[in-house]
Amino acid sequence: MQQLNVIGLEQQGAKALADKLNQLLANYQVFYMNVRGFHWNVRGERFFELHVKFEETYNDLLLKIDEVAERILTLGQRPRHAYSAYLEQSAIAEEKDIHDGRECVESILHSYKAVIQLQRDILAEAAELGDEGTSALMSDYISQQEKTAWMLTSYLG
Repeated sequence: MQQLNVIGLEQQGAKALADKLNQLLANYQVFYMNVRGFHWNVRGERFFELHVKFEETYNDLLLKIDEVAERILTLGQRPRHAYSAYLEQSAIAEEKDIHDGRECVESILHSYKAVIQLQRDILAEAAELGDEGTSALMSDYISQQEKTAWMLTSYLG
């Protein structure tokens, strides 16, 4: 007989999905710290507009970090919370000492590409499991981030 978790999803599938969400959490945490650093350290003629945009971006990432962690808990699993684990699991590299606005934006675009791809994988896995909650979350994230990626690409010219 199939074991269901508290929200009625097959436990084995929910655990596998939570593992993918933990991978997403790791990517978001590294992404967040990179953007936080860009916000603090960007210099140049576009400082004022980029400083504000980076703050908007890291605030959005912080909300997503919390939502992803809570989704993992909802699936009956535990979100990882050690930064060393995030660095091991993240496809997004830790950025250091970037001051140039264009380089910051390019890094953000690279990070969006990584999380969008991972979220598409999670979306497919969630759909297969019948997990509407995770599917809706990933779908919302993807549509928002695709638009942001388009805007940042346009910003770069």
